[in-house]
Amino acid sequence: MTVHAIIGGTGLTELPGLTLSEARFIETPYGPPSADILRGQYAGNDILFLARHGHPHRIPPHQVNYRANLWALKQAGADAVLAVNAVGGIHAAMGAGHLCVPHQLIDYTYGREHTFFQDDIDHVTHVDFSYPYDEALRQRLIGALAAEGYAFSSHGVYGCTQGPRLETVAEIARMERDGCDIVGMTGMPEAVLARELDLPYVCLALVVNPAAGKTTGIITMAEIEAALKEGIAKVRAVLARALLG
Repeated sequence: MTVHAIIGGTGLTELPGLTLSEARFIETPYGPPSADILRGQYAGNDILFLARHGHPHRIPPHQVNYRANLWALKQAGADAVLAVNAVGGIHAAMGAGHLCVPHQLIDYTYGREHTFFQDDIDHVTHVDFSYPYDEALRQRLIGALAAEGYAFSSHGVYGCTQGPRLETVAEIARMERDGCDIVGMTGMPEAVLARELDLPYVCLALVVNPAAGKTTGIITMAEIEAALKEGIAKVRAVLARALLG
């Protein structure tokens, strides 16, 4: 039976019918993960949770120990990863509250520890990353979104920036020319590290703000937090349905 790991905010553990049974801190060769790994049971299945930014939310995107997080989840028994990411909307369809299951990504980050294949390795390893998201998991999320009746996009290109600052108007214009539909700060190297560990990985992106230049005003944290609070209920419903599949 597949053990699914969910990476995202702490509010994702509030699934109706979920029983949490264990909180475990796992030491890794790459340092400490962001938080304890929570284990729970939902609909007869084991589920793992990891708060990407720590609990409480205190670790900025560029300082998340992505290697430790993925390694710890693998050691805890994860067979697949469902990642929840708050993003900005670039494409016109990606308004606040919209949900997207991206099929591609572009990495604009720098300086992050982005691979397990370095230091004291026996041979150089190149993983195929043509299609960064697992298609079977993507289809499961798409089916859950359709069943819930939420507005969503079944495809999209996720552009991952360094953060923690938001992007400039010119940067978003460049990303749009590159083909990006949404912009976030946590999609990489999380996705490729999962691939290196042979963990099927998928992203459920919640749009919490229009990207720079896609609105007449400035982007405020109050607006982002309000959209996140409203949208997380939809995310929980989608995950709950997907985990039943």
